Amino acid sequence: MEYFNLHTHQFTNDESVVELVNQYPWEFDEAVTIYSIGIHPWYIEPRRLESDFEVLNQKILGEGCLAIGECGLDKRIDIALDLQQSVFERQLVLAQKYDKPVIIHCVAAFQELIEIKNKLNITVPLIIHGFSKNIQLAKQLLDNGFYLSFGKYLIKNPELESVFTAVPNDRFFLETDTTDQTIQEVYALAAKYKKSTVTELQEMVSTNFNSVFKNK
Repeated sequence: MEYFNLHTHQFTNDESVVELVNQYPWEFDEAVTIYSIGIHPWYIEPRRLESDFEVLNQKILGEGCLAIGECGLDKRIDIALDLQQSVFERQLVLAQKYDKPVIIHCVAAFQELIEIKNKLNITVPLIIHGFSKNIQLAKQLLDNGFYLSFGKYLIKNPELESVFTAVPNDRFFLETDTTDQTIQEVYALAAKYKKSTVTELQEMVSTNFNSVFKNK
């Protein structure tokens, strides 16, 4: 594996990249071979929820399913937080049952996220995708066992350099999400910030992949 893209909405089929493609239950694409699947808080639809969970339960068992997500909490949308939390907790329980890592979308609800993890005693790896916050929050999340994934904000915001470099080498991933930048560009910038070569960075991420996605 030359590159691992933790979270992308675009399946490029690049042979040099292991792409963990985000899938939603209501529009599952059978052509995508490696995927995560989850119910994003933005797209919680009460009338469709049980059918979404039926598909989720089926697709979790697929050989190409490496993780659940993206799922999580978002305080800046109109969907009630209680409903978001209920849907998120159901997915965490599934992740724990099937021993799947979870890719998390979290906006302005990090304390609730930590509380839920501890309340449910979740032990599978939890990865905050698209991390863009300060070093204090990064440390709090790391102290509570989370992994952090960096992508478009690392490119857009130079101030994230100090946050990224402070994250231990065994606790980060890289991604493209919905950006036009390639994962190769993200790796190049991350290597520069870590004062390492791209090859060394590839080895770090590969080690983290094998740790988090073991037996997957």
